[in-house]
Amino acid sequence: MRAIAVIPARMGASRFPGKPLAPLGGRPMIEHVYRGTVACPYLDEVLVATCDRVIHDAVVGFGGQVALTAASHVRASDRVAEVSARDPAEIVVMVQGDEPMVEPEMVSAAIDGLVRTPDVGCVNLMAPIDGERDARDPNTIKVVTSATGRALFLSRAMVPSRFAPGTLHKQVCVIAFRRAALARFAALSPGPLERLESIDMLRFLEHDLPVQMIPTIARTQAVDTREDLARVSRLMGFA
Repeated sequence: MRAIAVIPARMGASRFPGKPLAPLGGRPMIEHVYRGTVACPYLDEVLVATCDRVIHDAVVGFGGQVALTAASHVRASDRVAEVSARDPAEIVVMVQGDEPMVEPEMVSAAIDGLVRTPDVGCVNLMAPIDGERDARDPNTIKVVTSATGRALFLSRAMVPSRFAPGTLHKQVCVIAFRRAALARFAALSPGPLERLESIDMLRFLEHDLPVQMIPTIARTQAVDTREDLARVSRLMGFA
């Protein structure tokens, strides 16, 4: 079974323009994402997907593989779907380009979760939220699940409405798709919740398609702002 990882990245992020190439420990952030992903033994190939030549050149410069995509994509998953359409891989793992703390075990867990749940086309990692600051941060995507771990809702608001340690979880943008499910995602129209929350996975939920959430205890922090980059630099031991 062929499995690939695709890392979507673009220079035009509204909250932090140019963040894929932001320096982190002497390397561009996208290089940390690539190296953490490519170390997963279950992957046959890892590609950075971008519409920006400057990212393309940076990835080639550190020895990575890259695929150029259309500049029109609004959602990262749509960019990944464009790359998937060119490749016969049965499993496609999206690792967001702003997850520099990704570890190969996280990618393995997403692939394993997809294999173990044959009735779903998509699995998504989630991690505990440790503090109320993160719980209230709109850049931290909160996840509500059923008793069996199926996603019920994802939001930038704090859900549930009160913080209690151990009760809130955040989305970790390591997401494994079956090829057919990713193609279907790209063919579906974005719904009002997806547009309001700016969260890819809501497209599946709004069309009654299940998303299985997979818990991880791996230490992780996405980078949405320059303040996040400074925080990650400290967590990774660079500052």
